[in-house]
Amino acid sequence: MCNCSCGSEEKKNALLPQVGIITDIRRETPDVKTFRIVRPDGTKLFEHMPGQCAMLCVPGVGEALFSITSSPTNKEYQEFSIKECGTLTNYLHNMSVGDEILVRGPYGNHFPVETVLKGQDLLFIAGGIGLAPLRSVINYCLDNRENYGKLQIIYGSRSKDDLVDYQEIIDEWMKAENVEVNLTIDREQEGWDGHVGFVPNYVKELSPDLGMTVLMCGPPIMIKFSLAGLKELGFTDTQVYTTMELRMKCGIGKCGRCNIGNKYVCKDGPVFRFDELGELPDEY
Repeated sequence: MCNCSCGSEEKKNALLPQVGIITDIRRETPDVKTFRIVRPDGTKLFEHMPGQCAMLCVPGVGEALFSITSSPTNKEYQEFSIKECGTLTNYLHNMSVGDEILVRGPYGNHFPVETVLKGQDLLFIAGGIGLAPLRSVINYCLDNRENYGKLQIIYGSRSKDDLVDYQEIIDEWMKAENVEVNLTIDREQEGWDGHVGFVPNYVKELSPDLGMTVLMCGPPIMIKFSLAGLKELGFTDTQVYTTMELRMKCGIGKCGRCNIGNKYVCKDGPVFRFDELGELPDEY
């Protein structure tokens, strides 16, 4: 399922940084912002598919790979939802509309939206910032609605304030045809009348249809227990996809820091079906 185009002109172009201009910044949560980036001439940086990543670079500060959270069906720009958790992300969170940033990409394979997932009922399970990579897939499916069955989204965070893309969820996803959205937060909060509890337990409580194909992203502990819960319900590893872009470093398979067994996340992933991994990394 590797679509990395190794050795192709497309791959060579992905190695060359291009200047991007930040045209919009949205604060999603207290520690997550979404950045909209275009070329200096106002056009889209490059074409991508759901699940792929790009390298954002600030000279003199650092660079890192981030999931592209906008759908490929958006022909005007790319968006990146970034959690503030270190030197580079702290710098990014202090950037402004109009600032320049270097971008390389796209990197990695993608969710098989044009093959395996087509015609399927899809179950999305996400925790915290883990919704960011899945947002691209969800909006791709909504923009190509005739190609997919029911969409069910189970998403949780520590609190209501930590739900990423909350306004989009309320205004668009919850109003879309044949889409079920199940939100949960970890503990009781004033003003929240929805479900309270951890995502893995909520998955088991909801008991999704066993015919669905699962796309899952979130903290390692959430993935570990959600996968266990799915198996208790009767799902198999061949039904469950995840993305492990957090392990990616150089993006081109040279540094050797992203291996999982005999797999390299940047060359063979970041999207994997669980039976392809053999066993989960130690942090899971």
